[in-house]
Amino acid sequence: MTDQKLYILMISVHGLVRGHDMELGRDADTGGQITYVVELARALGRNEHIAQIDLLTRQIEDPNISPDYATEIEELGPNARIVRLPCGPRKYLRKELLWPHLDQMVDRCLHYLRQQGRLPDLIHTHYADAGYVGQHLSNLLGIPQIHTGHSLGRPKWARLLASGRKEQAIERQFNLSRRIAVEEEVLVHASLIITSTSQEIEDQYGMYKNTDPRRCRVIPPGTDTSRFSPPGRKSLDPAIQAGIDRFLNVPDKPVILAICRPDTRKNLHGLIQAYGSDPLLQDMANLVIVAGSREDIRAMEESQRKVMNDVLLDIDRYDLWGKIAIPKHFMVEDIPEVYRLAVRRRGIFVNSALTEPFGLTLIEAAASGLPIIAPEDGGPRDIITNCRNGLLVNTLNHFDIASALKDALSDRKLWRNWSRNGITNVRRHYTWDAHVSKYLKEADKLLYRERKRLRRQLAATLHAGRSPMPLARKVIISDIDNTLLGDEQGLAEFLQWLRMHARNISFGVATGRTVESAVKVLKKWRVPMPDILITSVGSEINYWPSLRPDKGWSNHIRHRWRREALAEALKEIPGLVLQAPENQREFKLSYLVTPEQMPPLKQLYQHLHKQNLHAKLIYSHEAFLDVLPVRASKGLAVRYLAYKWGLPLQSFLIAGDSGNDEEMLVGDTLGVVVGNHSPELESLRDREQIYFAENAYALGILEGMKHYHFDQ
Repeated sequence: MTDQKLYILMISVHGLVRGHDMELGRDADTGGQITYVVELARALGRNEHIAQIDLLTRQIEDPNISPDYATEIEELGPNARIVRLPCGPRKYLRKELLWPHLDQMVDRCLHYLRQQGRLPDLIHTHYADAGYVGQHLSNLLGIPQIHTGHSLGRPKWARLLASGRKEQAIERQFNLSRRIAVEEEVLVHASLIITSTSQEIEDQYGMYKNTDPRRCRVIPPGTDTSRFSPPGRKSLDPAIQAGIDRFLNVPDKPVILAICRPDTRKNLHGLIQAYGSDPLLQDMANLVIVAGSREDIRAMEESQRKVMNDVLLDIDRYDLWGKIAIPKHFMVEDIPEVYRLAVRRRGIFVNSALTEPFGLTLIEAAASGLPIIAPEDGGPRDIITNCRNGLLVNTLNHFDIASALKDALSDRKLWRNWSRNGITNVRRHYTWDAHVSKYLKEADKLLYRERKRLRRQLAATLHAGRSPMPLARKVIISDIDNTLLGDEQGLAEFLQWLRMHARNISFGVATGRTVESAVKVLKKWRVPMPDILITSVGSEINYWPSLRPDKGWSNHIRHRWRREALAEALKEIPGLVLQAPENQREFKLSYLVTPEQMPPLKQLYQHLHKQNLHAKLIYSHEAFLDVLPVRASKGLAVRYLAYKWGLPLQSFLIAGDSGNDEEMLVGDTLGVVVGNHSPELESLRDREQIYFAENAYALGILEGMKHYHFDQ
């Protein structure tokens, strides 16, 4: 283990994340992932090798939820805290609606990290949306990324199609194409993928083109055995017991317990069908379903409301009143006592999900001494192999569920063995201490491999010396062609404004041109040289007057760049012809494109990935293709400079006219789209902090500056 204590930045963007009274099951986004990230942060924070754990999530100010989720900092325990950053609208949003706002989360994270005085050693992201944010931060800062998928888009897509859902309806509800594309990109970039089970690697990640099993590690989650433990001789909480028994005619019978969100995938319909179709099973045990907390089913989100309505209709269909309990208000803190009640009554825990990537409730039940019945598909295979405390069952067949439950309930000796095995083996395989020990071993190996290559080059640059523009309060970065240049009178007015504010405002350009070409065209238009030139589509940064290159940027984007191999791989691609030699750079390959012949970008990426080549492809004006390092772009260059100079991104006004300016315009920068812009930027019209000017060229930039009061 490294001598320096680690600072780990964890990111979990969606859901309702807090360290107490977790509202698990409130909606589809607030489930097992929330428990995992909070408990992992706490467990890591207790370790002697950790300096700080920051769990970054979205700050939410919404009268419909607790004000806790608006608190900027929440302490979780020693060296661990939740940090909430504003991102997009203040109100709570489901995860599928967060995608347009994630670039802003990147910028807010950068601003937060600048204030800490120390960069993280590792970035650990959870789920695809956080993976997107973490990948951008990793590329900007040169910090290795660890990723945990939790739930993957391709398996979900396959399950929904198999259930009869239409592709368009799936896409409209879940935005899965965007999610899957991001997951593929994260799989290319992340240094380590953490999974809960080997099945997750083989069957779920196996559905992705970019999965490399050599970078995947199985580290099962832990459970807090101080909370989940057998009942012993202690009296049970009478309020918990009464909350269940009030539903039941014969409360003392064994309990078949299910705890899950009201989600179609959890297959509550199949469980009730198994119980309701079998009178013998009904005689043997009561059925208790804890499906989150609710006030009014009619107020739940549509998908959950449908599940709960179907549950009630199924109960009525089989006339199960008095045999089934479905309480409304159990909180997370109550759940351990529910398990203990089921153990005291010699019950069984059942997870009837159609598929289960892992199943934290199975671990909780085992730690409590409650035997389990679980799906034969997914993570439960590993759990039951390790714990030897129950049965795997085909949950697609309700007869199989009923048969397994009857077998488990009818053999007292087997039940006692399973109960003891679960308690013993959870402590052996599934404690948080065991998880953290394996986690830190993998982190140490990762940092040993990548610390010098990824951290020292950039850190030396970011922390050495003063800013090249020490007096600047604000910065204007403009595209050159058709933005800055195009109207002589407007350009003259813009340059006059710059001269008046030169003491506090610096000026830069960002262009697809080479630095030589940029200097040439600026001189032709009699534009004084900018303080900074971002050129060759963001692959080069140079400072005036000496055109000194930013060596830190060059070292930073060199990561995974194999120029000659890329040129060879693209040599035979139809529709691509290399541009003139003067347009080729150390970190850029430029092609002329015949659009009707060139394969789609998706196919080009797949072609490169098959040869273990990594690049960013920029297609513009249906005529040009630029091939760049994965860390290079005009937008990433701007954010690198914001960090390097210690300026908030709101101090950068960005002006552009075409699609290859889009990445610069989105996020926390002040975006200005000039009046003569290309149609591809119309999709940004309703974005926050992007102003569409009526005036064209440089007059449009001036109009945008006036809109933002940029001279104040």
